[in-house]
Amino acid sequence: MMPKNGWQGVLLDLDGTLLDTIPDLAAAANAMLQAMGRESLAESKIRTFVGKGADNLIARTLAGGLDAPAPEAQIFATAKKHFFDYYRANNGRFASLYPGVLEGLQALKEMGLSLAVVTNKPYEFSIPLLEQHGLLSYMALVVGGDTCERRKPDAEPILYACEKIGCPPWATLTIGDSINDALAARAAGGAVLAVPYGYNEGAPVTDLPVDGIVQSIIEAVHWLEKNDAKVPQTQVRS
Repeated sequence: MMPKNGWQGVLLDLDGTLLDTIPDLAAAANAMLQAMGRESLAESKIRTFVGKGADNLIARTLAGGLDAPAPEAQIFATAKKHFFDYYRANNGRFASLYPGVLEGLQALKEMGLSLAVVTNKPYEFSIPLLEQHGLLSYMALVVGGDTCERRKPDAEPILYACEKIGCPPWATLTIGDSINDALAARAAGGAVLAVPYGYNEGAPVTDLPVDGIVQSIIEAVHWLEKNDAKVPQTQVRS
């Protein structure tokens, strides 16, 4: 049954929100480095590189830091091939669900809300990862990092998802773990919650422009039950 407080849909980030995929990404990054004759990096360091898509992760890994200079085109192309060759063969192998995810998704579905994943991960990797961990069946839609022309933090993927699942942005809650999610949802005119356990490039989520911080997806359900969707004045007048 649809909630009486105005919510119609929920958009969920993938990496760092539903699944801890750092072990997969770190393994692929280090396989890339090894193939290029370079030393591996600690998983804890690679964790801080995640948040703005694979190209940024590859560039940061090559540079060994967040302030990555643009690598030479040929070096980057070679690195990217090594990274995706490994990742394609091992996608989901080391990933794990965060606590409260399955219970939260089930509760959201029982509320009658439309659910979708909006991620910067390429679509071809998102679908098998969600399926492998039993999450795909909950989703009405999956928007990958290459589905739209622009990715988060641009509003385009959020607006695209809202249109496809038939939910206006003001009645749609985004749940994510990073500044990309916060900025994209805000630009689209929707509400946004952050989880504190994900990948915000090493920065605390307390600094993000969000409507609240929840410890799990199931806690986000309780937030939805207690907070009304903010209907735009134009909608109220009409």
